[in-house]
Amino acid sequence: MYEDRFIPYINKWGRRTSLLAVALSFGPAVALFVIFGIIPPTQAIIAAFASVAVTFGSAWVVEPLSYYPVLGIPGTYMAFLSGNISNLRLPCAAAAQESTDVEPGTPQASIISTVAIAASIFVNTVMLGIGAVALVSVFRALPDLAKTALESYLVPAVFGAIFAQFGRDYPKVAGIGLTLALIMTLLLELGYLAFLPSYPLYAVIVVSVFGTILAARWMWQRDMIEPPDEGEAE
Repeated sequence: MYEDRFIPYINKWGRRTSLLAVALSFGPAVALFVIFGIIPPTQAIIAAFASVAVTFGSAWVVEPLSYYPVLGIPGTYMAFLSGNISNLRLPCAAAAQESTDVEPGTPQASIISTVAIAASIFVNTVMLGIGAVALVSVFRALPDLAKTALESYLVPAVFGAIFAQFGRDYPKVAGIGLTLALIMTLLLELGYLAFLPSYPLYAVIVVSVFGTILAARWMWQRDMIEPPDEGEAE
């Protein structure tokens, strides 16, 4: 049922809705060109794309690959369409899988992730509506310390919690990932990555993510790691 009917259905509508989102995203720019004849110079378009690609280009590859094991196929479509992946969709999916004691990467985990992300989208939409009306003034009234904590440290705290959750099950892989991230961050701060274009924070992300994946695969092939609670899963 999952492989033969559910996933093909999800892929069909996921591709359609994603392409619709792309069309709607470019809709205003196309309308300005078609109706009013307004279009930026070619050099400005290329320069803008280049600046965005240098800054966020690594995320176009890293995020789908690194988030997929937790999100699953349906969750990936929904998360990238609705946004707020790192600070909302991913934690919700991970928490739901943890509470239901399913193994990440399995069809069961994908179903749980789908339900959790769908629920988070509905709740998020309602809360955003309330927040846009009522909570803006409350946030402005908070002390500067609380504002700084929410603006600067909320996302790192969420990622830290997710790292701790999965690192508990795979401590060896977590240690390698943390070591790679620390080494790359140190190289960045010392200026050894200055030969790369723009601010090379993307190099830290790419090396940490793909380095950890390759290390985990190497350890898996040599039976150095195994799924937690394998007996219970069986």
